[in-house]
Amino acid sequence: MLDAIFWGAVQGLTEFLPISSSGHLVLIPALLGREGPDLTTVAMLHLGTLAAVLVYYRSDLARMARFDRAGRRMITIILIGTIPAVILGLAFESKLDELIERPTAVAVMLIVTGIILLSTTLLRQGDRTAAELTPKDSVIIGFAQSLALIPGISRSGMTISAGLARGMERVEAARFAFLLGIPVIAGAGLLSVAKAVSEGDGITASTIVGMVVAAIVGYWAIAFLIRVLGKVGLAPFGIYCVAAGTISVILL
Repeated sequence: MLDAIFWGAVQGLTEFLPISSSGHLVLIPALLGREGPDLTTVAMLHLGTLAAVLVYYRSDLARMARFDRAGRRMITIILIGTIPAVILGLAFESKLDELIERPTAVAVMLIVTGIILLSTTLLRQGDRTAAELTPKDSVIIGFAQSLALIPGISRSGMTISAGLARGMERVEAARFAFLLGIPVIAGAGLLSVAKAVSEGDGITASTIVGMVVAAIVGYWAIAFLIRVLGKVGLAPFGIYCVAAGTISVILL
């Protein structure tokens, strides 16, 4: 139960803060010399973070559900942006899984994440909103999201950075990044649950607790990120990623 609570907190924080949840789920066990969360726990943690983003952006989802012109356009933009991650994920799944067994490589990818986040400080602040994005913008941000298939590369970090590079306002870039992440997070969670069930792993009370913790912490993490983004941007998270990745490389 304590393990589930711990991993729920880690997943909730790192899924939405741009510091790579996949990287932390690899590096923390490696640094502590212990086993990481099992497949069932990982699946439930993903569903917990999915619940967090669905609740936080419930008003946006409600507007999209009206399926009026603006709602249909946003749904289309999100679906277009999801395609690159689906294609590349299916094409390179086995290769990407191998990286999970190489914590030092994951640590290096975390440093890469930090450098990209820090580079956004060189961009001029934009004012575009998610409603103004074109299919081309969505494809570019979608390809940035697909980079997060590599453990250690932050999904939210890449999508927000890409949004900023396309001239989006900081909070709007985060909003679109999280809405774009809903299909990916849902797909990862449901596929993991199906795989766990097929392997005979059942859902226990501890995994449910972990899911709830991930949802609560994830909701807080989104709110925290939005406040920080509006004030200082991604630089603090970039510094953390570079520092954490460097320390991990040294220790490992």
